[in-house]
Amino acid sequence: MSSNSYFKHHVFFCLNQREAPRESCANHAAQEAFKHCKSAIKHAEMGGPGGVRISQAGCLDRCAGGPVMVVYPEAVWYTYVDNKDIDEIMQSHLKNGQVVERLRLGDDVGH
Repeated sequence: MSSNSYFKHHVFFCLNQREAPRESCANHAAQEAFKHCKSAIKHAEMGGPGGVRISQAGCLDRCAGGPVMVVYPEAVWYTYVDNKDIDEIMQSHLKNGQVVERLRLGDDVGH
């Protein structure tokens, strides 16, 4: 962790809701995934200064890959299907520093 970084990892979940028929992360249980991750981080005592911060965000402009989350400071973008994917990201990336390649959002996936 850099000396000027308050959190080891800061995770943003897109919770944006668009009007039908446009797709959005909120249409893919993003709120539930956000709550699950926030609760799991708290339960694992991984939060707080020097640890992990889970935050909600509006549109992150990667709708085509939704639902999406991004982990900083590495700027690793993920897509996920369910809480098992969130748990894998937590264990592998947030706890052990290993990117979960199978869930990584391609650089070419945009709005």
